Amino acid sequence: MTEQQATPLPRPEDMRQAVAGYVQEIHRAYVDQAATFPPAVRGAMPLMTGRQGRRLTVAAVGTRNLHILATDEDLGPLQGQEVALDGELGGVAWQLRFFDPVVLPELALVDETEKPGFAEVKRALGVTTVIYHFVAQPGAGLSAHQASHVGTGLANGHSAVRRDFDTIRSRARGREVLVDEMSGAARAGLTHAQALLAKQISPHNAGVAAACDVPQPDPDVVRKALLDALGGRTQWEPS
Repeated sequence: MTEQQATPLPRPEDMRQAVAGYVQEIHRAYVDQAATFPPAVRGAMPLMTGRQGRRLTVAAVGTRNLHILATDEDLGPLQGQEVALDGELGGVAWQLRFFDPVVLPELALVDETEKPGFAEVKRALGVTTVIYHFVAQPGAGLSAHQASHVGTGLANGHSAVRRDFDTIRSRARGREVLVDEMSGAARAGLTHAQALLAKQISPHNAGVAAACDVPQPDPDVVRKALLDALGGRTQWEPS
């Protein structure tokens, strides 16, 4: 043959199945890693609470990048050409829904020429809280191996957050309610709420103030600064 045959483009249903397999492997790795933690830690991890009859919503959003985010919020009934696939693994149940500018025209306004538009995608969906939000760059494979790393890392991160808040709560005597609210804000992905609560829990610490008083506080930096203000991860007793 003198002419090179064109590589056929993947069909939409093939891409949807690839994304569905990727999400399932993320959740499989998460569940497997969670099984290595103490029961109380495991029971507080955001995906594991789905065992209590709750179904998560996972949105696969196609812009310049592929966004995959999970939320507790209800996205309502399917509209127009929207497609959904249900999944369940180890008691964790979810519905995977697919969005692109054809299904959701607002996505056409998301500008990702310089960086992924995490906030813009959430706004287009009308979502305010997320359990996780990842981006697959153009050309990146949706392999099971990659998904297992994502799921394991996510589980480790969630368990570390729980342990940190347990430590903070044990040391912030008289401010336990504020710590519980901050923990809830962390589960819901409310970054600025976490910063405001951290400053209330430790109002006179320079490290906490520095972590919070920025335009876009990093919740991990805020939490670690608060933990350090209360003695860090080492053994500690109040004065």
